[in-house]
Amino acid sequence: MDIDLLTLFPEMFAGPFDASIIKRARAAGIVTIRLHNIRDHAHDRHHVVDDTPYGGGDGMVMKPEPLFEAIESVRRPDSHVILLTPQGQVLDQAAVGRLARHPHVAIVCGRYEGVDERVSTAVDEELSIGDYVLSGGEPAAIVLVDAIVRLLPGAIGAEGGAAADSHASGLLEHPQYTRPAEFRGMKVPDVLLSGNHQEVHRWQRGEALKRTLERRPELLARAPLTAEDREILRGLGWAGAEAG
Repeated sequence: MDIDLLTLFPEMFAGPFDASIIKRARAAGIVTIRLHNIRDHAHDRHHVVDDTPYGGGDGMVMKPEPLFEAIESVRRPDSHVILLTPQGQVLDQAAVGRLARHPHVAIVCGRYEGVDERVSTAVDEELSIGDYVLSGGEPAAIVLVDAIVRLLPGAIGAEGGAAADSHASGLLEHPQYTRPAEFRGMKVPDVLLSGNHQEVHRWQRGEALKRTLERRPELLARAPLTAEDREILRGLGWAGAEAG
């Protein structure tokens, strides 16, 4: 996969992309990440990329000319171009999985009070990583790239598979334990020490359902639930199990 990042601050990506899974994926040729400074596409002497908004208002707005040129410089026939903006659709795991299937993703990091509205015609999708405001799209881009890269085949090795992660199955992940079996009076559940893989799997699924019901019950409405899942949820008091 190829990822191009269009930003005013390329230096913000040096640390996150030079460690852990992303570093290994880059070294293995699983993903290529390129950084592009949007200011390189501003042709005035001072490389100005922003201006005051028409109609007045606080802050500055990113100009269309440098952004259009930056996007056009990386776009190719198989590209999927994303603008990161608080007004975009909120990112979820289903969207990450969809994006991970594209051979080329270009990510535009907004700044200031936003970008000129006409830039929306140059992108394929607008995304947000949550209902809060950041100083710019760079931190959101780091989150998005990390989420995408870990789904690429071969990107995750000894650190575990992505299929069992929270949200990958539509549910939160079950509780995790490791050695020692008892710590400060707190014991690992007996079933995890039993060696009975069928019972372990049943416990993990039940705990995932319970945790999701307790912490993020809205996820259950769209999670792929089996008849056994619904029976477990019915026992936990989930009203939605009756309707399903």
